[in-house]
Amino acid sequence: MEIKAKRGDLLAALYWTQSIVERRNTMPILANVLLEAQHTNTRITATDLEMGVRGAFEADVVKEGTTTVNAKKLYEIIREVPDEQVQLKRLENDWVEIRSGKSVFKIVGMDAKEFPQFPKFDSGGLSTTAASAIREMIERTIFSVSTDETRYSLNGVFVEQGEAGRVRMVATDGHRLSFEERVVGSLGLSKGVILPRKGLSELKKLLESGDEGVVSLGFKENMGLVRKDKIELFMRLIDGDFPDYTKVIPKGNPNIAKLDHDELQQALRRVSILSSERYKGVRMEFSNGKVSISANNPDLGEAVEDIDAEYRGKMISIGFNARYLMDVLGVLGGEGDIEIELKDELSPSVIRKSGVDGYLYVLMPMRL
Repeated sequence: MEIKAKRGDLLAALYWTQSIVERRNTMPILANVLLEAQHTNTRITATDLEMGVRGAFEADVVKEGTTTVNAKKLYEIIREVPDEQVQLKRLENDWVEIRSGKSVFKIVGMDAKEFPQFPKFDSGGLSTTAASAIREMIERTIFSVSTDETRYSLNGVFVEQGEAGRVRMVATDGHRLSFEERVVGSLGLSKGVILPRKGLSELKKLLESGDEGVVSLGFKENMGLVRKDKIELFMRLIDGDFPDYTKVIPKGNPNIAKLDHDELQQALRRVSILSSERYKGVRMEFSNGKVSISANNPDLGEAVEDIDAEYRGKMISIGFNARYLMDVLGVLGGEGDIEIELKDELSPSVIRKSGVDGYLYVLMPMRL
């Protein structure tokens, strides 16, 4: 294998491999990227077995072939070489020679046959939708994914196809639940799937890069594929049953408060200064015309702040995890009103953005 490429093109493809490759792994080949050179295309692939990324780049292919080389070192070398033109050549002993300007590197490679393969997706079977819509749905749900590895089926976002091109994304950690439904078209899902947190984090970064445009998605066996521009992202679906989230979402909570988003966010930020890892909660007292927010930390002190609110219902004093409240306010934008629907002090509440259909957040109360 021998190719000549522009440093910037090679670096752009290598960039996406860096967060995929694990620094510590039981299989040495997983520390490497796979380089494939054909006259029709050249590409770089990395995987940790749970997910993978493949990037195409422009190159002059002198000799077709494949090889693998350490991902981190190749990235560092290409980033630092002095010349815009880079030459990569596989040597007889599986080493790879890198030339740029007056610099020459020879680094250890491994046989490409050892590199894990991904399933092949038929381009005709992929669905296309707006990248911005998928990115926003991920942003509004991923923060509720459980980090408890013993709750395996909650370690990702549940995605299912609804009617008339609607798609739902749901995430929960048992203390809170994020739900969003949008019309984005068909994703070709015959049943719901669970996409892992790490894969969605990488997908979110990919969708934030460059011109948002459109993104192609497909599912096959136990894998999902996302394609945007010259980058393909693969992720292994979580094998498990997501709980029936419809039973968790309260319906008809009679006590409803409407508050200005920014006022609530700023008051929570100030009051929660006195919260800590041990004392995480804030108390919210809902009454006619106002909401009183307070924190009481025996180690640090106490704080209270009142904000104006439209409120219909009985007086309720309820405790919430301050960070969980801040998380949802952070993804709902800064303008407009927030609606909080309550039943009583011990039941889950529903939080929505006024005038925004399709998104809701369920939050369990805390005992304070």
